[in-house]
Amino acid sequence: MTPPLPEAFLQRPITHRALHDKTHGRPENSRAAVQAAIDAGYGIEIDLQLASDDRAMVFHDYDMTRLTGQAGPIRQITSAQAQAMTLLHADDGIPTLDEVLEMVAGKVPLLIELKDQDGAMGLSVGPLEADTVRALQGYDGPAAVMSFNPNSVAELARLAPHLPRGIVTGSYVPKVELLPQDVCDHLREIPDFDRVGASFISHEVQDLSRPRVAELKAQGVPILCWTVRSPEQEAEARKIADNVTFEGYLAAHPG
Repeated sequence: MTPPLPEAFLQRPITHRALHDKTHGRPENSRAAVQAAIDAGYGIEIDLQLASDDRAMVFHDYDMTRLTGQAGPIRQITSAQAQAMTLLHADDGIPTLDEVLEMVAGKVPLLIELKDQDGAMGLSVGPLEADTVRALQGYDGPAAVMSFNPNSVAELARLAPHLPRGIVTGSYVPKVELLPQDVCDHLREIPDFDRVGASFISHEVQDLSRPRVAELKAQGVPILCWTVRSPEQEAEARKIADNVTFEGYLAAHPG
């Protein structure tokens, strides 16, 4: 049986890469951004990349230049080296998933996106999923995992069938996603939802009118969306989506 997405994920807006604001020393996916989201009572979305020692690091990009000022893939340094590196606009380094889990400790919902490690949404998965599941063992609080790569979601289902899991979905424009046309054409209509035992999707906000999204919603599937950047866009998105992942403003708490 597919584990349902906990209701907590639908009850409060979710911060995109935590509540980041680099002008206030809180870059995306940083410890400070995570703490700010907890303090504000928002849900938290984070991204995971893999270090060379197969540890799950809370970091969005494959290359470190944009977020650290130092070039090179995060996959080529150890978790200790990543932790010791200083993020731009912060005074500390890249956190491990273990550190963030210890910080959040069930206080707010935690939505965990595993970045594709295959390069083309293919079958080269395993180490990141395994370390994510290891870190989440015994975690007490609302947590859910998701990935653009359905094969990653399938591996998570195999390793931890009890964990709520979803697929990150969107319009799949090849020039934007840097993926082959055939891969984009395949993934765009979310064909793997049932195969991987997904219980929700997080869909691109500008593409929420896609008929496949309506079809899943009609089946009772929770629809999250990314990335909302204004109250006006949020109001429009909520006509379809059950909750939003937001950045760049403070979303209103319901009630």
